[in-house]
Amino acid sequence: MARVLVVGCGCRGRELATRLLAQGYAVRGTTRDPARVEQIEATGAEAVIANPDRLATIAVALEGVTVLCWLMGSAVGEPEAIDALHGPRLESLLGALVDTPVRGFVYEASGTVEAGALERGRALVEGAHRAHRMPVAFLEAPPADRETWLVEAIAGVENVLS
Repeated sequence: MARVLVVGCGCRGRELATRLLAQGYAVRGTTRDPARVEQIEATGAEAVIANPDRLATIAVALEGVTVLCWLMGSAVGEPEAIDALHGPRLESLLGALVDTPVRGFVYEASGTVEAGALERGRALVEGAHRAHRMPVAFLEAPPADRETWLVEAIAGVENVLS
């Protein structure tokens, strides 16, 4: 079964990891905070300390990964840093994925991040889809609706693999 990398493996990411693992996927989840490694590992996923602001830390987690889930729709921090996660950082990552085993990308297109940033991110992901024929999926369900969000996230992973 495919390996999924969940970038942003907080509460929702861990729930997604648990569900994907139950379906037979291998899952790797990222956290910026070493204190959260145990929470990720408690799901059965492999935990990796990585910071989406530093793409080199994400790159080392890509080995053997087939699908990358970019769960940054409710990221918190300085506005410029959040905007970069849905702009230049995302664009750089998408370009770099061409030379990796990643063959599908799931983008969280809803959340608490400013709507304009999410739309810019969506446009970048759509551009990568057109340019590289990479299958993509967009999570539209509001993160507050946990069950709908989870169902949509799992379907997104499955859709980019099919």
